[in-house]
Amino acid sequence: MLTRPFRALASVAVSGAVLAAMSGCGSEEASADSAGSASLTDRARQVAEAWDGSAAAAAWRTGYHPAGETVQPPRGGLRGAADERAFEDGRFVLRGELPGPGPKNAEVTWPDGPALTRPLMGADESYRALARSTAAGEPRLTVTGVKRGEMRVTTNRGPAKVPAWLYTLDGYASPLKQAAVVPSPPPRPPIGRARDVPGLPLDRLVGTAADGRAVTVIALHGACDDGAFVRPLETDGSVVLLPSVKSVKSVKKRNDDGGLCTSQAEMQRVTVELERPVGDRVVLDALTGRPVLYKGMRGITP
Repeated sequence: MLTRPFRALASVAVSGAVLAAMSGCGSEEASADSAGSASLTDRARQVAEAWDGSAAAAAWRTGYHPAGETVQPPRGGLRGAADERAFEDGRFVLRGELPGPGPKNAEVTWPDGPALTRPLMGADESYRALARSTAAGEPRLTVTGVKRGEMRVTTNRGPAKVPAWLYTLDGYASPLKQAAVVPSPPPRPPIGRARDVPGLPLDRLVGTAADGRAVTVIALHGACDDGAFVRPLETDGSVVLLPSVKSVKSVKKRNDDGGLCTSQAEMQRVTVELERPVGDRVVLDALTGRPVLYKGMRGITP
């Protein structure tokens, strides 16, 4: 589900040579409709042909791969900007003790198809992932209790019931939920990374629409172009995403802030509409030839 607030842009360091080669920076003018777009479309077809009907695709469909939120706030959402900020920054304080060691494995279940046994994260590991900020300061969310439970997660095989840790927060009637099972490792892709196609790979999958008719990803683009653009190539077995930029300006031109283009790639949230629900099709990056893995929306800003 695509429900959580998101910081729209962030920057990550990328070498100037890589950015120039991959995004087209340095050319006088380029666009998603250029010759590079044709080569990217050809590449996407190659990726789809390699994956459709492959052993890798079969392995993907038998695993547990989240495609939506694995951390869900209390029912009704967090109250106020301070709590939202504390959640996004991973600022929590624990009052009390975490549960001790439990079972090592647990089952993920789907309405249709067999259940899958996966390693279970302990409460200590789960809490460290949730409360990842050790910096002093406020605001903070106070955890007053932790117990085992379940939650529903959108996955590569549709909605699943997943073991979870339920965190009672001070001031909230319902718990914050965090999936407690480790995702399956992605299969070895049947095609290698593209070496001669311009563009920056997708950073991550952040969510799937409730009806499956759209996926939201984090795409990268150069600091001086006009933003990222992602279009899909759909087949019966896969959804190949083609990342590109809307336009690219010369690095010799000054940007809107009066400075030169820098060797930075900026992150942008992009929602890609599909002709039909994604279902159990593999969502792939045309440039890498790999599945676009879910990493959520937290932690975008370095």
